[in-house]
Amino acid sequence: MFAVIKTGGKQYRVAANDLLKIEKLEAKVGDIVEIGNVLAHGEGENVTFGAPFVDGALVTAEVVEQGKNRTVIAFKKRRRQNSRRKIGHRQLLTTVRIAEILLGGAKPSKKAAAKPEAKAPEAKAEVAAEAKAEAAPKEPKAKKEPKAEAAPKEEAKAETAAAPLFKAPKGEPDDLTVIKGIGPVAAKDLAEQGIVTFAQLAKLTDKDVAKIDEHMPFSADQIKDWREQAKELAKK
Repeated sequence: MFAVIKTGGKQYRVAANDLLKIEKLEAKVGDIVEIGNVLAHGEGENVTFGAPFVDGALVTAEVVEQGKNRTVIAFKKRRRQNSRRKIGHRQLLTTVRIAEILLGGAKPSKKAAAKPEAKAPEAKAEVAAEAKAEAAPKEPKAKKEPKAEAAPKEEAKAETAAAPLFKAPKGEPDDLTVIKGIGPVAAKDLAEQGIVTFAQLAKLTDKDVAKIDEHMPFSADQIKDWREQAKELAKK
């Protein structure tokens, strides 16, 4: 039996045990997800179509992996206008394995993975409420002081999270747009992460390349190409 499902704005023809890469779903590896938008189902030449979805039809799938697609570069240039724009996009993907195709309102056989996660926040909220209720009458004034200290800690965490990937050296920065493939937008993005000179690009290690590939909209191949060009420019 096969089914045609709709998720992430796209349609897929699936059958049991099929591996499928779809746009990211908010789920952990091993969880069972339910896809209720079934456009059609059938077996052989007997096909049933929905209007637009089939009533009571459901497809369940197990999350196998959370990952990313290859970086797509969108480049736009206007002739004689000195205008260039380069934007990178890397789509988040979820790899799933189709478990069951259910019809007529049948319930899935594997559904336990999603339930403990829904109950955990409620249990934590109840424990926290009980702890506050017990502690409130004993020391109401003493508990107001730690709240004032929490704000600086949160600010420190925010500053740490926003810190650039690399430390910019002292002195005048180089014009990175000289390197083929780096436009004004890409140069600005690199500067925000602390990369402002040819020497820095030339000395990037493979670990640094992987770090940039993970946190910035540039592929590893792009960065390695810029590194080779920067080595020649750094000698001048």
